[in-house]
Amino acid sequence: MSILKRGMKGAPVKRLQEKLGVGADGDFGPGTQKAVREFQEANGLAVDGIAGPDTFTAMGLHELVLLRVGSRGAAVKSLQEDLGTGADGIFGQGTKKAVMEFQSANGLVADGMAGPNTLSKMNSFASTFTVETIQKAEVQADEDHFDSEPLPELKGAEPIQGSATEAAPTKSIWGKVKGWFS
Repeated sequence: MSILKRGMKGAPVKRLQEKLGVGADGDFGPGTQKAVREFQEANGLAVDGIAGPDTFTAMGLHELVLLRVGSRGAAVKSLQEDLGTGADGIFGQGTKKAVMEFQSANGLVADGMAGPNTLSKMNSFASTFTVETIQKAEVQADEDHFDSEPLPELKGAEPIQGSATEAAPTKSIWGKVKGWFS
């Protein structure tokens, strides 16, 4: 899923921490969780201490938005409205299929996950997901060391068909995270 929660490590966590103004070590610990909860409460979001698409959007961290099966919220609902599917805000198999069709029709790798490249081609997201956002989604020089970080143990993760490395730029900020599900 396109979430960051306690126990996760990596470049996306570091970016979240920088935006929150907490120690940016790339390790999502209790201090980061507390800061996420406080941000969510202050901004009228569901307070769960887990950073997902709606939290990233509210923070202006659009490069971290990755919608996939299991994602929920306003961003998913907007995606579904653009795709002309039932807009219930829950990314299920029907939404995945519609995303894959959209990706194929727009010359993108059809992996069924909507990150900055896919969202930049959609009406509801085009003004937010710009070329600059896509560039920000690339790993920065000071983030390269996160490639050697161990992956978290994921329970109940649904395998994704296709190659995560094809779906994301070579050094995408979500490239490794997408790989957790392939």
